[in-house]
Amino acid sequence: MYLLDDLLYFPDPLEAPAHGLAAIGGDLEVERLLLAYRSGFFPWYNDGEPICWWSPDPRMVFNLNLDAPMRITKSLAQSRRNKGYVIKENTCFERVMRACMSVPRSDQDGTWINEDMVKAYVNLHEMGHAKSLEVFSNDELVGGLYGVDLPDHGIFCGESMFSQATDASKIALWCLVEQLQEKNYQLIDAQVYNDHLASLGAVEMDRNKFIECLHRRY
Repeated sequence: MYLLDDLLYFPDPLEAPAHGLAAIGGDLEVERLLLAYRSGFFPWYNDGEPICWWSPDPRMVFNLNLDAPMRITKSLAQSRRNKGYVIKENTCFERVMRACMSVPRSDQDGTWINEDMVKAYVNLHEMGHAKSLEVFSNDELVGGLYGVDLPDHGIFCGESMFSQATDASKIALWCLVEQLQEKNYQLIDAQVYNDHLASLGAVEMDRNKFIECLHRRY
């Protein structure tokens, strides 16, 4: 376990235990966050605790090299065709984050998104390193997602998504998949396994393979 200080440094992610926790401490400044994501780490911790940095093995990803990296059901396709949703990008990044922060989740007692993280990722967004996709219905924000974009590595690091209308978050993800495949991205990093991600088509990837993908330059 590494204790981070003011020095911009992360250990070798391949040395982290399988659960992924490799370092604690540091800060959420833009430079450190970018170094973390480019090194294969992400922050995940409870409010009031030291910042924890993770690189789990295996890693949950959507493999954009596949013809169908996301599972599209008939009902999802019907929702996209018939619900009249309007998809936008980067029109209300902070609102998306706060919606992800506040929507109850059946598998979680609370949220890891706190005010410090909102500030940090809004800073990333304002500098062009993080983006959101938003789903609107009758001018009301009903779903969306946000994450950290690593175009030089062909990877989008998905952080969270929310839905307040049928299939809204899934349609945001579907649009993101299409957009990134058009740009020849490799992966959407979904971080750790959960049943919902698996149902959408995400797969587990060996950490060594994930880091290998991360080190490719575009």
